[in-house]
Amino acid sequence: MADPELAGTRTKPAKPYAEKRRPSAWWFLAAPIVPFMRAAARIRIRNPEKLPATGPFIVTPNHMSNIDPIVVAVAIWRLGRAPRFLAKASLFTIPVVGAALRSVGQIPVERGGASRGAIPLSSAKRIIAEGQGVIVYPEGSLTRDPGLWPMRGKTGAARLALQLGLPVIPVAHWGAQGLMPVNSKKLRLRPRAHIEVVFGDPVDLSDLGRVADRAALNAATDRIMAAITGLLEGLRGETAPAERWDPLQHGQSETGTF
Repeated sequence: MADPELAGTRTKPAKPYAEKRRPSAWWFLAAPIVPFMRAAARIRIRNPEKLPATGPFIVTPNHMSNIDPIVVAVAIWRLGRAPRFLAKASLFTIPVVGAALRSVGQIPVERGGASRGAIPLSSAKRIIAEGQGVIVYPEGSLTRDPGLWPMRGKTGAARLALQLGLPVIPVAHWGAQGLMPVNSKKLRLRPRAHIEVVFGDPVDLSDLGRVADRAALNAATDRIMAAITGLLEGLRGETAPAERWDPLQHGQSETGTF
C-alpha cells in the first residue's frame, strides 16, 4: 500500500527505450562506461523481458564486488532504461556534487533519524510521474557471506517499495568478482570476465501494509532476499545455505570493508 500522499500521482505515458534515446546527462556517462565494460567483460542478460520497458520500478540486486553498481547499471542501460541509485542526502548539499547527482536523477535518502531510509516526497512523486527506475541494494553493503551468497537484508528496499507502491524486480548476477575481486578496488582485466545477470519476476508484496508497519517491512525484506537468492542459485547451479549470513553474529561490521 503506497503512501496516501502519493495516491494522486500518475505515471506519464512513455514509449519503450525513451529514457535511453532522449538526450540527457546519461549520454555523457554512458559514452565512456559502456564501451569500457564491453571490452572488459562479457555481460550476458537473462530474462530481459522481466524489466519493465516503461513505468517506475525498483531493482534489488545482490552485492559482492565494488564493481557491481556499474555491472547492473550497464545491464539496465542496455535494456533501454536509465539506472538511478539512492545517495546520501548530505551529498546533495555539496556544490557541484549535488548538481551532478541531480542532473542524472540520483535520489537523496536519509541515513539516520526518524526518516531513515525514506526519500523526499518530491523525489517519490517524480519517480512515479516520470516512470523512473531505482536500484536499491537490500543488503546495504557487500555481502560478508564467505560463499558470496546474499547476507541478511536491511529494510531500505522494502521501505521504499511500500512507500511508493512500485514493483520490486529482483536481480542476481555472478562473475563480477572476476573483473574486480571481492573487497578490492582494483580491476583485473585479464582474462576477460564473463558475467551473468538475471532478472526475476516482481516480488509480491500486495498483501502487506504500510511502510510504518515493522512486521510488513520484515516480511517484505525476507521475500526480496529469498527471490534474489533463488535467482543466484539458478546462475550458480548450487544451493544457498539454509540460514542467511548475519554479520553481527560473526563479529563483522555491516558496512565498509571487512
